[in-house]
Amino acid sequence: MTNPFGYMSTPEATTQEYIEVDWAMFGELCRALALKVAREYDPEVIVGIARAGVIPGAVVASILRLDFYSMNISRRSGDETVRERPEILSAAPRQLAGKRVLIVDEITTSGDTLRLALAAVRDVRPAEVRTATSFARTTGYQPDFSALTMDANVIFPWDRKIFDGDELVVNPRYEGILDE
Repeated sequence: MTNPFGYMSTPEATTQEYIEVDWAMFGELCRALALKVAREYDPEVIVGIARAGVIPGAVVASILRLDFYSMNISRRSGDETVRERPEILSAAPRQLAGKRVLIVDEITTSGDTLRLALAAVRDVRPAEVRTATSFARTTGYQPDFSALTMDANVIFPWDRKIFDGDELVVNPRYEGILDE
């Protein structure tokens, strides 16, 4: 069921709302995020948090014409239903030393991933470091920059369908939510 704002809710989960972001909207959000950053900060380099944060990070870096690096921070446990504490799987690039850095992730909820990234980046002694996300929650950890702040669950275009064996299927997390 969709409301006038594009949020979807299911009868089973009436307290949970979803917004499905298509590629065009994602591009506009990245442009909005890049504009906010350019108006208030002058980063020299962008760091995207792998996996999904590299997507907006690379787009923002391209718009701002800056170098781009990635860091791998994951919550994956093998069981998609279990959210573990995030863990750094790759160190912050040494090239960040002495530079103004912008760390980008796709969304912030608890802030655990961005806090880990901030600590890792600060270990290489940048001149300054700030954070940005495509989406931020209205409560909890707030990045320095976000394209959109809301509490709905976001279905990103790259996460809508996934491979199951050799077949592309609706992500099981969104069964009963997405029309397919």
